Amino acid sequence: MGNPLIIGLTGGIASGKTRVADGFSRLGVPVIDTDGLAREVVAPGMPALNAIKKRFGDSIIEATGQLNRSALRDIVFDDPQALADLEAITHPAISELALSRIAATDAEYLLLIVPLLIEKDWYTLVDRVLVVDAPESVQKARLMQRDNISAERANTMINSQADRLSRLAKADDVIHNDKDEEALESAILALHHKYLSLATT
Repeated sequence: MGNPLIIGLTGGIASGKTRVADGFSRLGVPVIDTDGLAREVVAPGMPALNAIKKRFGDSIIEATGQLNRSALRDIVFDDPQALADLEAITHPAISELALSRIAATDAEYLLLIVPLLIEKDWYTLVDRVLVVDAPESVQKARLMQRDNISAERANTMINSQADRLSRLAKADDVIHNDKDEEALESAILALHHKYLSLATT
């Protein structure tokens, strides 16, 4: 089999990317989640973790040797330079690992979940962009409930990403995740058949 068709799955924070990915996974579609890869590349002993420790100091390493993700998040959240430095360390490692997983996949097509696919130009690695879309009011309510945070913090997190129009402008396909479970499953199944058809033509 040749290279699989790569569908880049993205969407705003709390738009429902995981629910959509789980729906495709139940249909037997391989899913590669860059958030998961991001955790792998900063595991103890990995070069990226050593580079992060060198840049940010011992305070972001727990006694177990694991990365203290919340402490690091607090450092980079309001510091653009610190965030850029972190991304310069982690993104190449994540990209390399993603490409190796894609190469090892024996399927007609796969999903590559990239929350910042639009913002960080990851869309150059994929064949099609699938955007999970939800109104900002829905994102905000989900985010506040999920993370137990204030409305102000939720707004800041939403605004740190690309706006909806920019994201939708890059989309080849869109799933509107503001309806019931049945509508979501129906949309996923329709795209599944579309992607199988595209992958085999």
